[in-house]
Amino acid sequence: MKAILPAFLSCQGLRLSDEEKYLFAKYNPLGVCLFSKFCANIKDKVQVKDLINDIKQATERDDVLIAVDQEGGRVRRLLEPEFTPVTAQQNITNEQMARYHAYLVSSDLKSCGINVNFAPVLDIMTDKTSDVLKGRCFSEQVATLGKAMVDEYIKNGICPCIKHLPGHGKAATDPHLYLPIIEESLEELQTDFAPFKALKDSPMGMVAHIVLTAVDKQNAITVSPLAIQNIIRKEIGFNGLLVSDAIVMLALKGSISEKAKQTINAGCDVVCLGNADFKANAELCESGIKMSDSAYERLQKILDIIKINGDFSQYENIKNKYCANLKNDVTYDYNYDATEVLNRLRKNK
Repeated sequence: MKAILPAFLSCQGLRLSDEEKYLFAKYNPLGVCLFSKFCANIKDKVQVKDLINDIKQATERDDVLIAVDQEGGRVRRLLEPEFTPVTAQQNITNEQMARYHAYLVSSDLKSCGINVNFAPVLDIMTDKTSDVLKGRCFSEQVATLGKAMVDEYIKNGICPCIKHLPGHGKAATDPHLYLPIIEESLEELQTDFAPFKALKDSPMGMVAHIVLTAVDKQNAITVSPLAIQNIIRKEIGFNGLLVSDAIVMLALKGSISEKAKQTINAGCDVVCLGNADFKANAELCESGIKMSDSAYERLQKILDIIKINGDFSQYENIKNKYCANLKNDVTYDYNYDATEVLNRLRKNK
């Protein structure tokens, strides 16, 4: 079997270019993450299916992972009217609504060939929490509602990805722009760890770009062997596929290649590039990172999940109940969009 590059790459438009087809064929990435802005990969279901078919043909793999951030609210890549309007996590307040939410998102993802959702968010909101997370966190019952979503995604053949391990809620800084530093003791961080401990058996998890000074004063969790081993793997007990948050974020310093190597060497199984140009994709591919044997083992659970065919015959019924419970309040009027901040920075370079 051809070696798999342990990375989620990005692509530049609505279809793969010849350059991208060559790159994907040569390096065989584990997956691709699709976006609705900057790289602009999503127009409608037919186009997304065609793009995913391009990716499958280039990699010669039907099981290539295709991921999006479809949390709901302002963090969603599949937009109405083509796709289902889904609210922010803060508005989900009971298990039934959590299941309805994940069911509707799963239906949209499955309908066009996407098989991974970088959700749900399990961070605990505090009075310190950066605006980057406002609206994106459950306001209560985090572990209970998160588990309902995770279970529903899996039931419908979508691999969920819990985030942001080991907990981002006490960070006042946006990692898209700066490196957040959290100075609380391990005892004070137990509340943040709790939802991740409760969902430690999830198939995939995403690491936060944060410094926990109680563990490693110098390095972000993403590039800290000490933090990944002692906190994520041992303290929390997470044994799923561990994916970095986007390494194009400015919280991490260095070139794309340097960041990728540091991330894998620290103990992450997979590097997520993020919303990036072709040059960054090529640099990540040429970084020389390898997928570990343990990562291949963790991947098998995910490959089993994405083979599941969900039953979406109740889509209209559940959508009506979902909207009725929310009183049709699925608006997205937020004051802060971190993706847009990064997009403006790129354009002003």
